[in-house]
Amino acid sequence: MHLVADELPKKRSLESATVKAPCPRSVRAWRAWLGALANDAEAAQAAALAYEQLDESGRDAWIESLAQDAQELGVPRIAVYAPLLAVELDKSRRRRIESALGPDEVNAAPREPTRALVGRGPSDLKVAVLIAPLYMDFVQVMACGYRVGDCFDWVRHDPIVSRRSALRSGDQVGGVVVEASPLKCVIDELALTIVAHNRALRPLPPTLKAFAHVFGPAFGA
Repeated sequence: MHLVADELPKKRSLESATVKAPCPRSVRAWRAWLGALANDAEAAQAAALAYEQLDESGRDAWIESLAQDAQELGVPRIAVYAPLLAVELDKSRRRRIESALGPDEVNAAPREPTRALVGRGPSDLKVAVLIAPLYMDFVQVMACGYRVGDCFDWVRHDPIVSRRSALRSGDQVGGVVVEASPLKCVIDELALTIVAHNRALRPLPPTLKAFAHVFGPAFGA
């Protein structure tokens, strides 16, 4: 399971986010790369990782540049903004991105429901995978090894993955074969484990936050 991209986008360096007057060729290359975010999962993931590594001023500059660029691309706005939302935790900046998105676009709606895979490993270890729709043909994937009602051994998160390349029943994750499972059963087990992990005063893996909405009150217990 590929959980991180190895390369950052080469069309534009991180430092270029602060350049005030890029040359026309740079603008064309930047916009061509942005346009690829609508159908290239690797480009979308690279955008998320590049944005995540920027400081506050760099992130603000990226968002400001998209205000004009998104109008010139001819692709759904969500394609260029969603990679940012996948990694942005600042509430104020998230609201700014969500405002720029505007009304939901019909052709950008998720095309499948959240699904779950689960498998059993040695020594009471279980491995669960949650695959949730993001936009268009992209999903986000969280995989974790846990002991039900006790603790998490590990948690990994792929913020953006092509639906076609996402994990499927029969695949191996952490050396454990995972199979399709009813979503509610998996969520219930993970919620119990979150509560127990918290009560034992263990720090929760931060990557769980990407799926906090599915765990309900358990995440804040």
